[in-house]
Amino acid sequence: MLEKQSSRKHNKRVITLVDDALQSSDLFAQGRELTIIHNSDAYKLRLTGNGKLILTK
Repeated sequence: MLEKQSSRKHNKRVITLVDDALQSSDLFAQGRELTIIHNSDAYKLRLTGNGKLILTK
């Protein structure tokens, strides 16, 4: 479990994989940043103004 709890409300979405791939536009349809939980660690995936992806812990 994560030690930090987000104060924002939780949103549920369905994103379709085609041949084990997804479109980044589907990931960022609701904003320019999302959180990925991996082995209880939180990572931020951001879409930059130049259209590049940055993953940080």
